[in-house]
Amino acid sequence: MTDPAKVRRHAERVRELVASVVRSQIKDPRLGMITITDARITADLRDATVFYTVLGDAAAQAGTAAALESAKGMLRSTVGKALGLRHSPTLTFVLDDVQDQVKHIDDLLAAARSADAEVQRIAASAQYAGDAQPYRLDEDDDADTEDAEDTEDDNPPAGGERR
Repeated sequence: MTDPAKVRRHAERVRELVASVVRSQIKDPRLGMITITDARITADLRDATVFYTVLGDAAAQAGTAAALESAKGMLRSTVGKALGLRHSPTLTFVLDDVQDQVKHIDDLLAAARSADAEVQRIAASAQYAGDAQPYRLDEDDDADTEDAEDTEDDNPPAGGERR
């Protein structure tokens, strides 16, 4: 079983190596404004997944994906030599859609804010369904206690004793 800390260190090293090679050695014109965001490696250190983002539209993303796919062999050999492992990990490149998720969450938050504002607007003009004062007042309590005192005198105490 591989140490999780060792796996994390190797994943971080893979991310740094791929970012360095993409920045300095790959001269493919299809490669857009790319950022390597994360890398994950399996516990057996055989497969690595590299996440990246691309600034631009779908055409720039497709061009960058093609450029990374064509440079995969060079990247794999560079990573394998630098890590010093028996087997070089296979590299898989995945487009990181964090920006799309952020936009989706922002849209959901904006919709929730507008719904909350609408509820507050409706609540500001709302009125009670029943009386404005649904509880008994102290005057009613005084009348009830006088009635209760009258009924105590009529009933003898329990246990058969009379006063």
